[in-house]
Amino acid sequence: MNAPNTEASSSRFVTITEAGQPLRLHYNDVGSGSEVVVMLHGSGPGASGWANFHRNIEPLVDAGYRVILLDCPGWSKSDTIVSTGSRSDLNARCLKGVLDALDIAKVHIIGNSMGGHSAVGFALAHPEMVGKLILMGGGTGGPSALVPMPAEGIKLIGALYRDPTVENLKRMMNVFVYDTSSLTEELYQQRLSNILARRDHLENFVKSAQINPKQFSDYGARLPEIKARTLIIWGRDDRFVPLDIGLRLLWGIPNSEFHVFSQCGHWAQWEHAEVFNNMVQDFLAR
Repeated sequence: MNAPNTEASSSRFVTITEAGQPLRLHYNDVGSGSEVVVMLHGSGPGASGWANFHRNIEPLVDAGYRVILLDCPGWSKSDTIVSTGSRSDLNARCLKGVLDALDIAKVHIIGNSMGGHSAVGFALAHPEMVGKLILMGGGTGGPSALVPMPAEGIKLIGALYRDPTVENLKRMMNVFVYDTSSLTEELYQQRLSNILARRDHLENFVKSAQINPKQFSDYGARLPEIKARTLIIWGRDDRFVPLDIGLRLLWGIPNSEFHVFSQCGHWAQWEHAEVFNNMVQDFLAR
């Protein structure tokens, strides 16, 4: 019987070059299939690839995929950074550097929130390296036509970065998911510990936003360039990135389809993990 995959056992580091400087990035590498699935996390304080996708890794590994979870620069165990330009493009460049270092020529990409923006940025820059795209709660930095921007959840993320207290964390998490019954005190304390462990990440995120308030590129005009088959998944009750932005992706990406979960916030892969996992495996296998 194989030992279970853990965050610690799959933890890896690689150093790439960004803007002429070395940048050490952390990733988790699980499974050994010939097809590779990259998972890109969101921008919440304390986020990591493993924390965002821990309910989704094993089903993909069991289905025969190799899964790579990248911690973007400025999150978790990766080096901190000040992003003065497009963070979407920065993350895309970092992913390219990691894949080159691992000698991986083509991947499927699953991106949540910021990870969705980064996945689109990567697909536009390196279309030959993308198999299929799965985007949840992100993908273009364009505005909602229906909800005043920034949305409620984005404001709460900003408040948590500026003042990382358990009270601000609870305010953010209470609009992050639809059903808050699973948000325990233990979960809050663990997430807060992750946040406070890297105050340099917090400070540099705030500094980045001060230098360039528009961290995530609006790729709206370029979406028709994406040729990869794309599955767009959204929560009907997303209070971070409104539902109509998902429709904007559906309108713009030629070979795309759209699924909406009822009673779901910004974290579809966590809130509806079993159905999400089955949907992803079916989409990748087609």
